[in-house]
Amino acid sequence: MVLESHEVGDDPAVTDPEHYAVIFENERVRVLEYRDSPGDQTHSHRHPDSVMYTLTAFRRRITNGDRAVDVDIPAGAVRWVGAQEHAGHNVGDTPTHTIFVELKEPAPNGGAAAGAGVLGPQT
Repeated sequence: MVLESHEVGDDPAVTDPEHYAVIFENERVRVLEYRDSPGDQTHSHRHPDSVMYTLTAFRRRITNGDRAVDVDIPAGAVRWVGAQEHAGHNVGDTPTHTIFVELKEPAPNGGAAAGAGVLGPQT
C-alpha cells in the first residue's frame, strides 16, 4: 500500500514532535529530521515511501503490532524505507540523527513500491 499523505493522527511530526521536525516540504516531497536519545520511543506513526540518510550510527527496534525487527545502521548510510506504519525504540547506546525524504507521488504504474510490506529500512 502506498501512503501518499499523512492523516493528523499518524503523522510522525504530530505524534512525536520532540523527535521529528519538518525541515522542507513542497508538492513532491517532505523532508523530516529525526533525533532521539538512548531509551527514547516513538508512538505508532506512518511513513510513505521514503529515503533515509543516517547522520549518526544507531541501533533501534522497529515494531508494528506483533512484528518487530532490530536494525543497526552505520553513520552515512542511505536506505529505502517502503511505506509503512511502525513505532521505534532506540535500544542502542548512542543518539540517533537521521533525515527522511518522504515521497508524495505514488509508485510508478500504480504498483507497490519496492519493499512494500517490509518493516524497517532496506539496503
